Amino acid sequence: MARLRLFGPAAEAAGTRNDTVDDRTVGAALATAASRYGEAFAAVAAGSRIWVNGEPADPDTPLGDADELAVLPPVSGG
Repeated sequence: MARLRLFGPAAEAAGTRNDTVDDRTVGAALATAASRYGEAFAAVAAGSRIWVNGEPADPDTPLGDADELAVLPPVSGG
């Protein structure tokens, strides 16, 4: 299972910072997370940067059991 790490508003929407997913692509993993955590999470994830093992990823990026998938919402502030 890949490790799912959620930051900022994504973690708030999900109610957790860490989870696991048993999907083989980023897109499938994000769909699983959206079904677990609901529309608020899906909306945040849609506007977030997605990284796998510290590298930018897209929905077709493969996931393995030792991978880490991170959802990084935009940062605002001043």
